[in-house]
Amino acid sequence: MRDAGQGRRPRDAWQGRVRRDAGQVAVEFAGTVPLILLLVAAVWECVLIGYAFSLAGNAADEAARAGAVKGDAACAAAAVEHISGAWSPQARCTGASNGVYRASVDLKLPVLYPGLLNLGLTITGDAGSPMEREDD
Repeated sequence: MRDAGQGRRPRDAWQGRVRRDAGQVAVEFAGTVPLILLLVAAVWECVLIGYAFSLAGNAADEAARAGAVKGDAACAAAAVEHISGAWSPQARCTGASNGVYRASVDLKLPVLYPGLLNLGLTITGDAGSPMEREDD
């Protein structure tokens, strides 16, 4: 003959185990959240590095083109025209040599968001454009 309480024991034992593990998922989640956030921040910083290279290269192209057509003053203005001051852009217009006008643009690499804090690293974009005017 079976005892009426025997059928309930495995179920009660399982519920006891569930009660002992209560909160385990929350503890594991809380432990991995900082690692996930750190990984997301590292990926975002890599995106900013790529974006800074793109900005610096484009600004140098614009500056070299403007310098080749209109001179040094136009070069410096064109270099920073499309870049926010948060990137701390600095243009160097070196002028023409061998019929090619050269320009460089330096940008300070930000930490997570442009304008908050700079890492101290500089991203440089260099470009050249053939001269299109005669110097007087």
